[in-house]
Amino acid sequence: MKIFIGSDHGGFLLKQKIKDFFSAQGKHQIVDLGPKSSESVDYPVFGKKVGEAVVEIPGSLGIVLCGSGIGISIAANKVKGVRCALCNSKELAKLGREHNEANVLAMGERTQSVDDPLEIVETFISTEVDKEERHERRRAMLNEG
Repeated sequence: MKIFIGSDHGGFLLKQKIKDFFSAQGKHQIVDLGPKSSESVDYPVFGKKVGEAVVEIPGSLGIVLCGSGIGISIAANKVKGVRCALCNSKELAKLGREHNEANVLAMGERTQSVDDPLEIVETFISTEVDKEERHERRRAMLNEG
């Protein structure tokens, strides 16, 4: 699976940790959309880049990271076709994928997670979207605006 990842300076170290995790697994294609260092940058740029890449490549997923996860999730969600879920637990990652068909995961490097961030990522990536009628209906309602 192709996974696009991006951060600002506040999420840079977690981004590197996630990239190393996937590299060790060798089972997904990770595309780092920046930044290339921990120098101060603007999170909206990278939230948008990841969102646009996910929408452009059907079946791909995205991961966005900043200090809190909030700003970059807002930026990603401004891209039409993105459903970015801010998750600090495996349960939220699972429900975001299953019920809401989230295609981008947001996390904060400086915020406390209930579960290990790598476990949250793995849960998000491995969870299938629930095709039950009630979830399909609700997702259709979200699509209406």
